[in-house]
Amino acid sequence: MLKTATRRVKALAGHDDYPDQEIIHFPVDGLLPVGHSLVANMTLGTLVYLVCSMDGPQMLAEEQFTSSEMRVLLPLLQSYPHYCPHEMLLANFSTGSVSEVTVARCRQHLQDAQDAGTWDQEMRPVRNVLSRTRLKLRLLGLDILSIFETGYILLPVSERGRSRRGKKAERGVKPPKHVSAGSFR
Repeated sequence: MLKTATRRVKALAGHDDYPDQEIIHFPVDGLLPVGHSLVANMTLGTLVYLVCSMDGPQMLAEEQFTSSEMRVLLPLLQSYPHYCPHEMLLANFSTGSVSEVTVARCRQHLQDAQDAGTWDQEMRPVRNVLSRTRLKLRLLGLDILSIFETGYILLPVSERGRSRRGKKAERGVKPPKHVSAGSFR
């Protein structure tokens, strides 16, 4: 007899800020065209790109993120349209919480690391996870921009990013169906 294994799904780290919410809608006005939205499923660790039309909501794309990736993605989404400071990313990445106390503690920790010359080593794990998150967000038409010595901000994929997808299409790699030159600002 064939045995089947069931995968036990647990709530992702970083869910602390939304303890009673499994589905979270993020207001990202200006990041996406009007009528488009991002929705996170905290239990499954997915980010869904939706468009509302006359026929109802339609899913344009969906990406699954690891627990670590969600820990850096959530503060970026919460901070939009403003940048997300390094200490806020580190706080959520390290503890799964973005409280004033943890952010202040991480701010002091990063200041001490800056003074000791170890800032890069402290932020390396966060930057590594941001790099993987950035790749997945590009499939949704979004990018993460680093702001020197300040933090990170979400932006629509640049024209340069779109031209890269065009070159991949020329080589036989098809871009996602929802991404077209007219889809994003």
